[in-house]
Amino acid sequence: MVVVGAGLSGIAAAHYLRSECPQERFVILEGRDAIGGTWDLFRYPGIRSDSDMFTLGYTFRPWTSDAAIADGAAIRDYIRATAREEGVLPQIRFGHRVTSANWDPATARWNVEAEREGQALRLTCRFLFFCSGYYDYEQGYDPAWPGRESFAGRIVHPQHWPADLDYANQQVVVIGSGATAITLLPSLAAKAAHVTMLQRSPSYIIALPARDAIGRALQAVLPRKAAYRLIRWKNILLSSALFQFSRRRPAAMRNWLVRQAQARFGPTVQQRDLQPRYDPWDQRLCIAPDADVFRAVHSGRASIVTEQVARFVPQGVELASGRVLPADLVVTATGLKLKLLGGARITIDGQPLQVTDALSYKGMMLSGLPNLAMAMGYTNASWTLKCELIARQVCRMLNHIRRQGLDVCVPVLDTDAGQTRPALDLSSGYIQRASGELPRQGSRKPWRIYQNYLLDLFSLNLAPLRDGALRFARRGETPR
Repeated sequence: MVVVGAGLSGIAAAHYLRSECPQERFVILEGRDAIGGTWDLFRYPGIRSDSDMFTLGYTFRPWTSDAAIADGAAIRDYIRATAREEGVLPQIRFGHRVTSANWDPATARWNVEAEREGQALRLTCRFLFFCSGYYDYEQGYDPAWPGRESFAGRIVHPQHWPADLDYANQQVVVIGSGATAITLLPSLAAKAAHVTMLQRSPSYIIALPARDAIGRALQAVLPRKAAYRLIRWKNILLSSALFQFSRRRPAAMRNWLVRQAQARFGPTVQQRDLQPRYDPWDQRLCIAPDADVFRAVHSGRASIVTEQVARFVPQGVELASGRVLPADLVVTATGLKLKLLGGARITIDGQPLQVTDALSYKGMMLSGLPNLAMAMGYTNASWTLKCELIARQVCRMLNHIRRQGLDVCVPVLDTDAGQTRPALDLSSGYIQRASGELPRQGSRKPWRIYQNYLLDLFSLNLAPLRDGALRFARRGETPR
């Protein structure tokens, strides 16, 4: 078996393969030279989790701190320590970037092509598990505004933050209003002369405690594992309730979110700077641990401007109104680029896979694609929650194949899946820009993607494997 990616989900996959499929031989191919994925790549100031660590952390290795929101370095260390303790380091091949994979029906095997230091390598496996996320590690989304070459200062995208960048006592403009911008603003404001968050449209911001007071109390009186389970389920249920309320009563949730932000910002921020164009959870909520964004604006070291960028000028950024925001440094926190399956070219018996024609099966496989799974986390909750469910489901399939003397498992779409829509249905810019490259989902199970841990817990780990859509076969047979 080949696992692609040694980030948060790749290490989870390795754990479950070792614990639930001890007879399975596997290797992890990691395109970069380090463990951690996202949490090793991103190094911009203040980077932190946007999910609580009791659910972002692994079930099998509980997060023991009372810090509900952790910084990037702590998460990176946690993933690396988990890999060491799980004994999976010997299975990781660093610097191996998967470029293509072809399914050979005659042998019921994947022929995987990879590159290492410019040399082509080939591996053969019977199951391929992509744990490489869904965005492009090479570059983020960076709009080509006119006049960039005339700007006298420096322009930086957060995805590739220079280690030597000194912004102390500088005028900084952060373009964007998503989670990255909300994270950057208070961190940059601690050293910069002034930070302006230039948003083309606002996002919802909610202040949460950086440390879990209830969790701390439970940890003080209960054994470690029992406290962890209670804290984890508390957070799962609270986040699920928040999401469901947002979907069922969007106007009420919108009003509450805007009012609490307005109350915290006070008269320093106008209401139009806090009114998003979309309903809550059409995009992810932005979290402000211990209200750090609000405090930075109150201090006078940061401000928010809502307007369109017209062009760059030597002294800064010119807005559509003609106003110029002076800047020594411009940070383009403008989002990500999507790249499914790590950008690898997937073929079936030499024929290219048309991803946009495929339907997602339970959010983990694609219709008509044999022996291949993808670890895709939640868009409304912790990434790890669903990735662990998917890893365990993959182990169930592998064990079933081995026990029954089978070779192939493939989701087959031969019934009505209902009305379809993109597999990722957020309105976020990075998803909308890639809508023509995404698989789709149906409105009926098992082709519908639930953003709901409780439903997925049953669907992925408790329901029978043979559900009418997932078919099994021996080599050369028709899946049935």
